[in-house]
Amino acid sequence: MHSLATGVARFQRDVFPAKRELFARLAAQHSPHTLFIGCSDARVVPELITGCEPGELFVVRTAGNLVPAYTPGADGVTASIEYAVAQLGVTDVVVCGHSACGAMTALAHGHDLSGAPAVADWLRLADASVARAAAPGDVPALVRHNVLAQLANLATHPSVARALAERKVALRGWVFDIGTGRVEELATTGPAATPLAA
Repeated sequence: MHSLATGVARFQRDVFPAKRELFARLAAQHSPHTLFIGCSDARVVPELITGCEPGELFVVRTAGNLVPAYTPGADGVTASIEYAVAQLGVTDVVVCGHSACGAMTALAHGHDLSGAPAVADWLRLADASVARAAAPGDVPALVRHNVLAQLANLATHPSVARALAERKVALRGWVFDIGTGRVEELATTGPAATPLAA
């Protein structure tokens, strides 16, 4: 097992000194360009996939990269979206699904989640995606439908709707294939839409 303490020591000894100026700037300023909403899956590392440095991405990770549609009240996902869009002024929001997603696999195959009631309740946010997926058990199709559904949910958030109307933000839907490293762009809404590199 990897020792976290060893990892911290390596960071302090090898990584931090090489990036000392970057961290000095970041200590005084936080201006990420992108809100990246991805899955909590440990195999999906936003900064690694995108080649971003610390400070460039504002990251929200949830099981199944789910984004609840907006409702008033306290909610960590909603608060993070609002902060990134309305306060930090990100210009892009990416919802990134991925291959072999445990959440989408559980839904596609109808796994019994009675032993994990909080997980079962959370995954109900993907009911619309499950209903749209043509073939039961088709995890890749469900992953794609789910990304598109979460983009629709994002647009219900007042901060996002306002930024879209003012053409200040673009919404992007991605699917990351763990085995090949490929990233497929499913949809882009808003200004300055640029395709992914081949």
